[in-house]
Parts: sequence; C-alpha cells; structure tokens
Amino acid sequence: MEGQRLAPPPMQKPNAVVGQLARGQQVEGTVTRITEFGAFVDIGVGRDGMVHISELQPGRVQKVSDVVREGQQIAAWVKEVDLQKNRISLTMVDPNRKKMRDLVPGMMVEGTVTRLAPYGAFIDIGVEREGMLHVKEMGEGFIQDPSKYVRPGETVTLRIVAVDPRRQRIDLSMKPEEAPAPAPAAAPARNYAPAAPVLAMEEDAPTYMETAMKQAFDRRETRERKDRKRKERIEFREEQEDIMARTLERHRDSR
Repeated sequence: MEGQRLAPPPMQKPNAVVGQLARGQQVEGTVTRITEFGAFVDIGVGRDGMVHISELQPGRVQKVSDVVREGQQIAAWVKEVDLQKNRISLTMVDPNRKKMRDLVPGMMVEGTVTRLAPYGAFIDIGVEREGMLHVKEMGEGFIQDPSKYVRPGETVTLRIVAVDPRRQRIDLSMKPEEAPAPAPAAAPARNYAPAAPVLAMEEDAPTYMETAMKQAFDRRETRERKDRKRKERIEFREEQEDIMARTLERHRDSR
C-alpha cells in the first residue's frame, strides 16, 4: 500500500552471531585495543574477540605492543566461545602446529630466531613452546656472543637434542650429530691348549675353603672391633663415674 512503511528486519542478537563460531575456526580481524594482558580484535560478529598475551605467539611475550598494534590486520583462530557471557577467546598460535610429543631427539627442524640471551637463543620451531639453542650448541669452542651466529628473525636449520615435556623444554643444536664411536676390533683368536684356560681359572679362582676362611676372618674382625668399642665406652663411663665420685667426696670434706 502506498505510503505504508515496511518494518525493518529483526536485529539478530549478538550472541546468535557469536554462536555461529566454532572452536578452531580461522578468522581475520582488526586490532581495536591493546591492554597489558592482551588485545581486543574486531572479527566482524558484533563482539570483539580477546587474544590473551600468552596466545599472541609461541613462547613468552614481554609486552603486547611488541607483537601487535592498534589498527593492525591479523589472522587468528577461535579458542573458546562463551554464549552466556557473549565472550570470544582467540589465539594467534596456529592450533595445527606440531606438538612437543611429535618431536624426537635427532630430528632435523627449521625454526625462526625469536630472541637472544647471553647464554643462547630462543627458536620458534612450530610447536607450542620455543626451543633453546645454547651457546655451546652453536659451534665448537667457547662462544661469548650469540649474535655472531644467529640474529632475531633469521631462519635456521637445527637438530633436536632433547625434549622434556614435564619441564616444557626443548634443547636444540646447530652442530652436526657426532658419529658413534666404532666398536673395538675383536682380538685375534689364539690357539691355546684345551686344558690351559681351565687351569688358569682354577688357579685364579679362590677355593671353597679359602672363601670360607676369609668370611670367618671378616666376621671375627668385625666382632673384635665391636668388642673394642664397647670396652672403650665402658672404660669411659667408669672414668666419668670415678671423677664424679671424687668431686662429691672433696665437696663433703670441704664442709
């Protein structure tokens, strides 16, 4: 009918849009605000998602502003959706990355240097925890400055040395794996007379009588040592009692 205004379509509740998100779903968004504990991201569902500081990247993050800034376009994954509180938790750590349990010593991996320390470098090798490249594993000899071997942002090939899931630790190395030491060569066979080895064993091995005598001697020595200690304790106690008796006697005489 002319002049009749059509009613606008009903607005969809924000939590209805949030409910369309699924855990692990990849999303893109814009950082709207950063705080000390994380960053808020507009992913186009009427409610900003929250990336906690621990979810900005693998490993430790000192400041949120070291990783993201306001207005930056980022890719993230849905970590958790709370429909009751209309809350979206996001992560910038790819959930499809390898896990620590997938690593084994000796495996070769590629990684990116994230930061340096006086004792080595921390490397992102694509798992939930950074690996540690100690200075002693960068090269031969004493290494005082890790920056002479690696730089932040550099991609390096490394070898897994050890994995400790309990301590959340991954040890890495840039040095080639040492070849196992060759097995010692077998001694050449000698032509002994058949009875010679038996005679040698009989001469070296103590007889039953010798073993019994040694055990008896050891028991006797132990018993005598215990008797000496007991006698010393008795003599010491008697000496103390004698001193005490003489002291009391002199005290009575002096009255």
